Amino acid sequence: MSAHFSVDLPFGAQVLASGRVRFRLWAPGAKIAEVDIEGRGRVPMAAEPDNEGWFSLETDCQVGARYRYALMSQIHGDVVVPDPASRGQAGDIFDPSMVVDPHAYQWQFPNWAGRPWHETVLYELHPGAMGGFAGILQRLPELAALGITAIELMPVAEFPGAHNWGYDGVLPYAPDASYGTPEQLKALIDTAHGLGMMVFLDVVYNHFGPDGNYLDSYAPPFFRHDMQTLWGATIDFRRPEVDDFFTRNALYWLQEYRFDGLRLDAVHAICEQDWLARLGHRVREEIGHQRHVHLVLEHDGNASHLLGYAGDGKQAGSHVFDAQWNDDGHHVLHVLLTDESNGYYSAYAEQPAEKLARCLKEGFVYQGEVSPFSGEPRGEPSAALPPTSFVLFLQNHDQIGNRAFGERLTTLAHPLALHAAQALMLLSPQIPMLFMGEEFDAAQPFYYFTSHRNEELVQAIRDGRRREFSHFPQFADPDLLDQLPDPNSFSTFIASIPEPGPAPASVACLARVTQLLRIRSVQIAPFLRGASAIEARAIGPKAVNARWRLSNRSVLNITVNLAEQAITESIDDLAVAAGADVLFDSGGVLDTLAGGSFPGYSVLALREPAQPMGGL
Repeated sequence: MSAHFSVDLPFGAQVLASGRVRFRLWAPGAKIAEVDIEGRGRVPMAAEPDNEGWFSLETDCQVGARYRYALMSQIHGDVVVPDPASRGQAGDIFDPSMVVDPHAYQWQFPNWAGRPWHETVLYELHPGAMGGFAGILQRLPELAALGITAIELMPVAEFPGAHNWGYDGVLPYAPDASYGTPEQLKALIDTAHGLGMMVFLDVVYNHFGPDGNYLDSYAPPFFRHDMQTLWGATIDFRRPEVDDFFTRNALYWLQEYRFDGLRLDAVHAICEQDWLARLGHRVREEIGHQRHVHLVLEHDGNASHLLGYAGDGKQAGSHVFDAQWNDDGHHVLHVLLTDESNGYYSAYAEQPAEKLARCLKEGFVYQGEVSPFSGEPRGEPSAALPPTSFVLFLQNHDQIGNRAFGERLTTLAHPLALHAAQALMLLSPQIPMLFMGEEFDAAQPFYYFTSHRNEELVQAIRDGRRREFSHFPQFADPDLLDQLPDPNSFSTFIASIPEPGPAPASVACLARVTQLLRIRSVQIAPFLRGASAIEARAIGPKAVNARWRLSNRSVLNITVNLAEQAITESIDDLAVAAGADVLFDSGGVLDTLAGGSFPGYSVLALREPAQPMGGL
C-alpha cells in the first residue's frame, strides 16, 4: 500500500489541479510584487484587498518550474528574492526556488504511527557528515541493529553554501539541496519507519542566518527592531503572520514529511515565550492521537513549566512538550570526566558528585539557585517531573563543536571512565542520546564549520571565534589562537566526519553499546511509563548511587564510580541485594564489592525485586 501526504500552505507555491499553481506572499513593505518564472518572465501578482500586505497569483505553471519574487520595496527599491516558503531550491539560497509537488513521493509505510516516548533512544547526526539523505539511509539498518530507535537530524532548512551546521538557515520549508531532494528526505524517513525507527528534526525558530535572508527588505514587521538575539534580528512572534508562518512550518515537517518529532533549538531566545505553548497545543490538536509525535526543547532556563507539570507534581494542563535537553546533566558529567572548570563548567566544579545525584533524582541541577557562572538564578523546580522528561547525553554537536578544537571525550577522558559514564547514560531512566560516532569511540573532532561566500561575513566569524577563545587562560599565547581551524574551510568540514578507530577498540565499543541498549530495551524501557526516582546520593568524590521505582514496582539501581580510585562500599549499603538481578557489570564489580570496595572506572546496574510501596 502506498500513499501521499501533503499540507495545503496558505503561502508559497501551492500546486493545484490541472497544471495550475497558486503563489502567495506576505510583503507588507512592497508596493508591487511579481512572480519571475524562468522561461516565461515576470507575471504580476494582485494585492489582496482584504488582507493587507498579501499578494497572490494563480497561473498555469509546471512542477519543477524555477521562480523568484520580483518586488518594488518601499525602502530598498527593486529586489529579487527566493520564496521564503520555498519547498525546494534549484541549488543554493541565492538561486531560484522550485515548484515542488508534495505528491511526487509514494510512501511505502503510510500506516506507521510512531513509537511511545519512553522507548526513545536518540542518535543525533549531521546530515552532510553522513553523506546526505541517501548516505544516512544506507546507515539505517546498522543503527537499528545497534538499538537506536530514533535518529535526530541537525537542521536541514536551506542555508548558505554546501557545508554548514544548519543553524544559519533562512528558508525554513526547503530541505537543503546539498543534502538531497525533498523526495530523498521522504525516502529516508519512510525507510526508517520500515525499520521501526523514528526520525526527529532539529528546527530553528529563534533567528534566521546572517546571509541570504531578505525578509527585512520587503517584510520589516517580521522582526522586532527594539531588541536583538545573539544571532541577529529578533523574530516578532506577536505578529499573526509570523506566528502562523512558524506554526505551520512545524506542522509541515510533521505531516508532509512524516517526521516523528521536533527538537526546538534554543527556545529561550524566542522573545514571545507564550508562542511555545500555542505551538505545542496546535500540534497536539492537529496531529491528534493517531500518531506518536514528540516535541523536545532546548531551553537554557531549565523551564520545567513547559513540560506540562506544576511544581507540586500535579499536571498543569494537557501534555504538550515531552522533554528538554538536560544540559545540566551533560555539564556535570563532563566535569567529572575531564576535571575542566572553565566557562560554564565552573558552575558544576564544586561537589560534582552531589550535583550528578541531584540530576539523576530530580532532572535539573539548577532549579532556581544562583549559578556561579552567571551570578543569576537559573532554572525552575523539576523534582516532580518523570525522568523521561529529560534527554541525557555525554556529547552533542554544541558541546563538542563549540570547543576551540572540537575535541570529543575520547581524547579528553580516561576511556574506562568514559565507558562507565556511557553505561550510566544508556541505562538511566532519562532518555539517552548519542552523537554520531560515539557508538564506536570516534576520535575525530567535530568542528564548527560554514561555507559562506560573503568574505566579510567569513572574516567576521573567524574574528569572533578568536575573540571568544582569547578570554580563556589556555589561549593567552596568540600562536595558539592562530591554530584555530578556519570555520569556512572545506578541510574543516572533512575533518569533522567521524570514522571508526582501530578495530579492537571500536568493535568492542559497538558491542558494549549494543549490549547496553538491548538491556534497556528489554529490562528498562517497557517499565518507564510511570517510573519515578526514589533516591540518589554521592558515595565518593566521583561516585553516585541512584535508585528508581519502575512501573512494574521493581527497582532499577545504578552505581557508578568515575574516579580511578576505588571507594569503600558494600553491596548491602547500595542495594536490596536479596533477589536482585545483575543487569550490567562493567567488570568484576560485584566480586570486588564482596571484599568491601567499589572499583574505579566502574558501573553496576541491578534490578531489585518488586517490594511494597512502604518497603523502600
